[in-house]
Amino acid sequence: QVQLVESGGDLVQAGGSLILSCAASDRTLITYDMAWFRQGPGKERELVASTSWTGGNTYSAYYVDSVKRRFIIYRDNTKNTLYLHMNSLKPEDTAVYHCAATPSGRSQYEYWGQGTQVTVSS
Repeated sequence: QVQLVESGGDLVQAGGSLILSCAASDRTLITYDMAWFRQGPGKERELVASTSWTGGNTYSAYYVDSVKRRFIIYRDNTKNTLYLHMNSLKPEDTAVYHCAATPSGRSQYEYWGQGTQVTVSS
């Protein structure tokens, strides 16, 4: 059982930056696909960004259009931690952000964190 714990959520002004962290309990995450999802008030959960294992020590990244060129997803396998660096934040980025993980190649994410709240004021 993989446990994921997010941190870093906060209240920030529009245009500000935040770094979210997701600490994982499993040291074999090097071969896992990992992602950040978010769910805003009154909205459905959406995939924000993901990092998928492509073999060896390489990964491919995906970003939803609304965060491209503003958010960066990266992982530090030596620390078993996934990050989401968020820049130029907008009020519409307000949401609970969850990290998720799954063994590479699975169609659905099996492990989820409890979430961290990000609120962007205008």
